[in-house]
Parts: sequence; C-alpha cells; structure tokens
Amino acid sequence: MDLHNYLAYIVITIITITSPGAAILLAISNGMRYNFKAVVLGTLANALGLFILSSVAFLGVGAVLKTFSFMFIILKIAGALYLIYLGIKLILKKELELNINKEAKQEDINYLKVAKTAFLVAVTNPKPILFFTAVFPLFMSPKYSLVGQFFIMTGTFLAIPIVSLITYGYIANRFKSYFSSAKSLTLFNKVTGSLFVIMGLAMGLYSKKAN
Repeated sequence: MDLHNYLAYIVITIITITSPGAAILLAISNGMRYNFKAVVLGTLANALGLFILSSVAFLGVGAVLKTFSFMFIILKIAGALYLIYLGIKLILKKELELNINKEAKQEDINYLKVAKTAFLVAVTNPKPILFFTAVFPLFMSPKYSLVGQFFIMTGTFLAIPIVSLITYGYIANRFKSYFSSAKSLTLFNKVTGSLFVIMGLAMGLYSKKAN
C-alpha cells in the first residue's frame, strides 16, 4: 500500500469511527457501572467483532449482502432489535447500591456477559460491513500483497476504536463518583438505555426507508 493511500485511509477511518455510537455508549456504561477491567475486556470483544466483519467483507461476503438487499435488511433489523433490547434492560434495571470507594469485586462482575454484549453490539452493526466493503477496494493496490494490506488496514481500523473506547470508558470510570447514589446511577441507566432505544429505532426506521 502506498503511503499517501494509507494516510488518506487513516483520515477516512478516524472520521468514520470517532462519531458517537453504540460502542462508545456501552464503554461509558461499563466504566460507570463496573471497573476499568470491564472497559478493556468490552473494548477487546468489540474489536474482535469488528475483525470478523472486516474478514467477512474481505472474503466477499459483504458484497453478497449488498447484492441481496433483503439479507442486509435482516442484519440491520437484528442489530436494531438488539440495541432496543439493551436499552430496555438498562431502563428497567435498578441499582440497589454502589460503593464508589471500592471497585466492584471481580466475583460480582460477569465479565463473560460484558464481553458478549460488546461483541454482539459490534457484529450486529451493519455499518462496518458497508465501510469495509466500500472502502477497502479503494485503497488496496494490486502491486502489493492483498493479505498484507488487509491486515494493515484492519489493524489500523481496530486501533482507533480501541484507543477511543478505552479513553471514554476510563474517563467514565474516573468520574463515576458523581453518581455515588443508587438513585443517580439508576437515572444514568435510564438515560443510557433511552439512547440505546433511540439508536435502535433510528436504525430500524432507516432500514425500512432504505428498503
């Protein structure tokens, strides 16, 4: 890959990734409700999901999904329903207590569930498939190894959200003392849950309109 192509790719990737979305919201929620370990684990699970989507696009499955639009619409609807599901869970959840002076004990946190949620948020988001399918061919050069370029572009794409999500999650974890009461944290859950529901509804309405 030529250097100027790579630099242009980085710019487009940063613009695409840094806009607020479900992954950032989830990282903030993990930082507020759990600890920094949960933030990092969720971020890595999200990155794994993005890597799978990148591989799907590279293997040509993304082009197939775009050709058979009904399959892509099904994926969008599934993603929308999952976001709505997460939102409703947060809205209905009531925090009984929150000890700010002590990090949540490891046995009190279901890290597998944290990772699974972050992974599903990533793989049910159709936007990365569109990005990989549309953008990869624009910057790949037949002069170089396609596999090598794939790992360079995917690695770059993953590095940016990893830094972004960990930063958001760390800041949320550091300032969670402002939500020291159960009432405050419950309010935070309701606001966060409402945003998830709004994102899910917007995704669902966009899918219907696109169809």
